[in-house]
Order: sequence, then C-alpha cells, then structure tokens
Amino acid sequence: MVARLRATASSTDRILIGDCLAELKKLPSESIDLVFADPPYNLQLERDLLRPNNTVVDGVDDDWDKFSSFADYDAFSRKWLSECRRILKPNGAIWVIGSYHNVFRLGAALQDLGFWIQNDIVWRKTNPMPNFRGKRFTNAHETLIWAGREQKSRVTFNYEAMKALNDDLQMRSDWLFPICAGPERLKDGAGRKAHPTQKPEALLHRVLLATTNPGDVVLDPFFGTGTTGAVARRLGRKWIGIERDKDYAAVARARIDKVRPLPPSSLEVAKGKRGEPRVPFGTIIELGILEPGRELTDERRRIRAEVKADGTLAAQGQQGSIHRLGAQMQGKAACNGWTYWHYEVEGKLKPIDALREVAKRQLGLARPSGLVAAE
Repeated sequence: MVARLRATASSTDRILIGDCLAELKKLPSESIDLVFADPPYNLQLERDLLRPNNTVVDGVDDDWDKFSSFADYDAFSRKWLSECRRILKPNGAIWVIGSYHNVFRLGAALQDLGFWIQNDIVWRKTNPMPNFRGKRFTNAHETLIWAGREQKSRVTFNYEAMKALNDDLQMRSDWLFPICAGPERLKDGAGRKAHPTQKPEALLHRVLLATTNPGDVVLDPFFGTGTTGAVARRLGRKWIGIERDKDYAAVARARIDKVRPLPPSSLEVAKGKRGEPRVPFGTIIELGILEPGRELTDERRRIRAEVKADGTLAAQGQQGSIHRLGAQMQGKAACNGWTYWHYEVEGKLKPIDALREVAKRQLGLARPSGLVAAE
C-alpha cells in the first residue's frame, strides 16, 4: 500500500481518461486531500429551450447529463460518492456543486454514506440566464455542499484567510460571482462553448484557498475543461482530473499548461490561533518561564493569584485553572484566562498570553515574535 501511495503522489498533475467510476477504483484509499465534484445535474430537458425570438438557447443537452430515472441517477451518484469517500484521507473533505435539479438528492446521498456536512454555500450569479418562459423565478444561484469524510474529520478551513479576503469580516455562506463568460469562457474551433457548464475560476479560487493548503492533492472526478486543475496549479496544489471525453481533456491539458504557478511566498495565508500548536499553561510552568509562587493579577490589579506547581492558580481560598479561577473571580460562567491574567515586567503588566509565544520559541514551534520573557 505504501508503494501504491507513493506512486500516486508522483503521478499527480495529470488527467485520467476514462469513466469516473473505473478510474476512481484505481486510486489507492486515503490518498486525496480534497475532492471537488461538478457532476451531471440531470436537468431532464425534454425539448429545446427557446428565447422570445424563437432562437434556441445553448443549454445542456449532452448524453452525459441524461439518466433514465431518479433511481438511476441516485445509483450513479452513490457509486462515485462512495469511491470518493474511500480515497479521501481521514481528514479529507469534498465539495459538490449542483442546482435544484440534483443537489437535494446529492445531499441525502452524502449523509447516507457517512459524510459530515460542514456548510452549504449559495453561489449567487451576478449575470444569470433569464427565465424565458416567465413561468417561474429566474434561477439565479447554484448550491455547493462542503462535507468532511466523516464527523470526526478535522477538515482544513483557513478561517483567517477567508476573513481577510472579505475585508476582515467573517466570510458568509452566500458568494457572489458572475457565471463564466467573456475571455475566460473557452471556445472550440467553431467559436462555440467548449463545455456547457464551465465554472468560473474565481469560485474555485475561493474553494481551494479556504479548504486546502499548498501541496495538497485535489481530485476532480468530472474534470471537463479543467477549471479545478488550472486553479490548483496556480495556487500550488497538486491535482488529478478524471474525464471520459478526450476532446474536453485535450482542451483542459492545453489550458493548464499555460497556467503560471504563483511563487510559494505568495501562497502563505493568514492563520489564526486555532491553527497554531496548543501550549497549555502548565507547559509554561514546566519550562520555567513562570515559576511557582509567582503572582498574577487582573488588568486593574484588583485580584491577585498565586501560580502553583501544577499549573493552577490560587486566590481568595479558591484554586483552579487559569480559565476557571478567572471566571470565579468575576462571577462569570466562562473566562479566557490567557487575556484575563497578567504578569509584571519592569513595572508594566502584560497578559500571560504573551508567554505562549515564548514557550513556542523554546519548543521550536513558532516564528520569532519579539515578545519578552517573564524574568
């Protein structure tokens, strides 16, 4: 198995030509970090869609989008989703995109197979196709489902990067992007769309930036003209695409070969404390950064506590962790002891949170931060 895994790792950045189920079965288990799937939508179109001037809308009427029944579509979906779950690493995740025609069926299949849904994302289109018949609302969005391989999976989520991307506001679950058009829309030799459902690169940029890290392996089992591969290459991710149509695959290969990867230094994303190594308060005592018997106070020096050898604090006849004692001293249910308790250096108070950076440097877990020690 190790040899097979190494072989796969050295065989990334490639397009596998063939049926997605057959090709997925050839991949080793637990070898993929993220799957992005843009499967057939099963649009169930029965006749041409006409504009008011009777011209035909260039919609999706390819054979790959046609299924004999919902049961047939469900069976197909569960087969490829099962294979995707098998090849995902324990902390891997999947993104599936769909419309009202199929996304609810895919959501049920994901949950039935053991995936754990993290979010559903609404992609609001700034330039959706109008509703020509005037019999229903204009369909102006698609839905993406983001799910971990299982409930206990610790999926990658670059929260701080998404917040920074959104002007320091939490990234919401409704995303506004135009549909793929203009120069980005790939054309064939006759000037027609190379693929009817090409997704915008901006959408994949956000997905990969949010839920992968440089060097991760991203698989797209319905590769089409290679949007996933193009964005993955630009962002320093490894990729594997599966595509049964040789013409689509040729367009994808030519497209990806033209992509210039970004320099590694530009791929660093903002990281919050959640992503940093955890350093318990007791480790600060063990490393001698704070010695037992040292006095800590709140910011206004009203509450004084003594540091104990086991990493607890004692004050006013009570003893507990930095968080529990801090809450008790304030009569609150909870407290962040790292910011509540302070130590004194040269007559000035500093939160003990600064000592975590000192400990990380001693443990070789962090970049130099310029913070002073407690001595």
